[in-house]
Amino acid sequence: MRSLPEKLDLGDYLQSFQSFLARPKPVAMEGDVHLHHRFIKALSSVEIPEPPQMPSMEDRLMRLSKQAVLGLDEIFDFIRMVRYFNRLRALGLPEPAGSWIAEIEIPEAVVEIGTFFTDEGELNPEKEPELADIGEALRRNREAIRETLYSLARSERLRDYLVDQQIHLQNGEETLLVRGGFSSVLKATVVGRSSGGFFYVIPERVRHLKERELELLSRREAIHWRYAREFSERLRGWERFLRYLDRQFDRFDHYQARVRFARSRDYEFVLPSKEPGIVLREFAHPALENPVPVSIRAVKPIVLVTGVNAGGKTMLLKSILSAAWMSKYLLPFRCNAAETRIGHYRNIEAIIDDPQSVKNDISTFAGRMLEFSRLFREREALVGVDEIELGTDADEAASLFRVLLETLKEREITFVVTTHHKRLASLMAGEEDVELVAALYDEERRQPTFTYLEGSIGKSYAFETAERYGIPASVVAKARELYGEDKERLNELIEQSTRLEAEMRRKIDEVERSTEALRRKEEQLKALEEKMREEQRKALSTLENRYNAATKRALAALKKAENPEARRLLNEAHRHKNRARMRESKAEPLQLKVGDRVKYRSHTAEILSLKEKEAMISVDGLKMRVPLSKLRPAAATPKVKKPKPVSQVKVEKSDRAPLHIKLLGMRADEAEEALDAFLSNALLHGLGEVEIIHGTGTGVLAKVVSDYLKRHPRVKNFYRMPGNMGATIAEL
Repeated sequence: MRSLPEKLDLGDYLQSFQSFLARPKPVAMEGDVHLHHRFIKALSSVEIPEPPQMPSMEDRLMRLSKQAVLGLDEIFDFIRMVRYFNRLRALGLPEPAGSWIAEIEIPEAVVEIGTFFTDEGELNPEKEPELADIGEALRRNREAIRETLYSLARSERLRDYLVDQQIHLQNGEETLLVRGGFSSVLKATVVGRSSGGFFYVIPERVRHLKERELELLSRREAIHWRYAREFSERLRGWERFLRYLDRQFDRFDHYQARVRFARSRDYEFVLPSKEPGIVLREFAHPALENPVPVSIRAVKPIVLVTGVNAGGKTMLLKSILSAAWMSKYLLPFRCNAAETRIGHYRNIEAIIDDPQSVKNDISTFAGRMLEFSRLFREREALVGVDEIELGTDADEAASLFRVLLETLKEREITFVVTTHHKRLASLMAGEEDVELVAALYDEERRQPTFTYLEGSIGKSYAFETAERYGIPASVVAKARELYGEDKERLNELIEQSTRLEAEMRRKIDEVERSTEALRRKEEQLKALEEKMREEQRKALSTLENRYNAATKRALAALKKAENPEARRLLNEAHRHKNRARMRESKAEPLQLKVGDRVKYRSHTAEILSLKEKEAMISVDGLKMRVPLSKLRPAAATPKVKKPKPVSQVKVEKSDRAPLHIKLLGMRADEAEEALDAFLSNALLHGLGEVEIIHGTGTGVLAKVVSDYLKRHPRVKNFYRMPGNMGATIAEL
């Protein structure tokens, strides 16, 4: 039986991915898929060095635990693994990968063993001088063998017996090729014969050098055995660490292979979602060279695909299952990842092949029933079924499979089903849990488009397909006549319905795109208007600050020496300011109602009541009466219930806070209420010092002012102006 990747045409894709692995392994990763995705995402932002090709270490670790002596090449594989992790640590990988690699601490004993090996895996001669001597002796001996053979090959005495002057390699030995009778001029050992009847010989002078080479190699092998035994004894104490390191190497191998594979093909990762269903956007099946990108929404428990023969129904089924399988194992693929969503499925099944088996005496339909019977042991699975009525009467199969699908979906099994027959589609079309998908056909070019329309039943176009593949038109015409006008008319209605629905959806998409473009344009204009209003407000605020600073300096000068003319000029400035405010207020007021949220200066407020050209608003718990012309609409935000304010403050026309207030002629309660509103407005506008004019009279208003200022929590200090001017200065 074929594996699921083979059924889904993912064999070449999987083989290509495995070429990025340091050693063969299953694609599944143990552990939390969300955690794996975090590591893959982090590693995708850096260049990862290619890991060394590594064999499986399980057999070596088992032998190590049983007191066996590993070969130096087997020990060096562990050292290569250690060196790779040290290289990763030096890169400073992004989190969380950096912390994970940093936590892998290599024991000093293992690090020390690594110093005995060169980069090529040979024992370091600097650690063992005898090896260096043996190596030099071997080099000189081999040069002597080569020089001796070349000398004999060019000697006059052997010229008549040599077949050629070449050095021949026979059974791993360097030899000369000679004719018969050579023994009269050369002492040598025959090691083989050529097809022409000549002899491969090793001269006696070379034989002594060969024996010397064997002696040197034996000495070197003894040294290698001594180090292999010593290193194996050391590593035996760190067997558990080596097992841990081997597991971590496998885990990192999974990550780096996915990252490098995705980068090489410009693929994307899609993390399985907790929400069921599959939404694909611009998905391209890896088996297709120039695919038409698939965009489909399959979020219902049953997706029923109908339509044209050879129109891509099976490829759509394989695309949906392939995307789910690759997402499940965090394998990358080509799609619009931002708009693609794939649910998590415990198992994925594909009922695609013809299960007929002569050997086991199973028919096509019986095999299908056997495959469906196994699904009653599954839960939370994704199952694809190609040509569901295969092998039996379509009408009977429609009724049977409708009941099977409705029963199995209660086990949280999601189905993607293709069919040529409309009986099953018509039986299930009205179900809320069924998504209809039609494969579309281009009648003008008489070929499938490999695009799909959701919510519709597709026509099979059997006659058109027969003509396209070479069946004579006369034969097809007779078949149409036999098929019947009523059924053909039904097909035409289905086709027309599908075409009209496709056109309607196209127009809806165009309207939605136009609406979205207008909405973005409106937002841009609103943002520009708000920006201009803010610039205007800042400019006015700058001018007002300059005005307030100038009047403050004038008041400070008046404290030192009262000047009636200076007071007259200040009052004149206030009048000019009020006239400018009145000109600003001539703008058309907004259409507001109670409860609207508005902007007042830099504050967001809520309208409590409206009266002619004024509004009572609530700002940070304070109530204020302000002109409607000073309000502008605020961005829509959820209405939040505010705590009941502690106090109520009414400020008359408080767009620009005055620096002084006159209480002359007021009763005590009126004066206190006006003073309260005046101070609240001053605090709201950030004034640091104000003047309260109460006169000298009987002293009642002066006492009321003093008592109130003592109680006010935001008054830092207050004092009477010198010279009995009938005014008090309050510092806020």
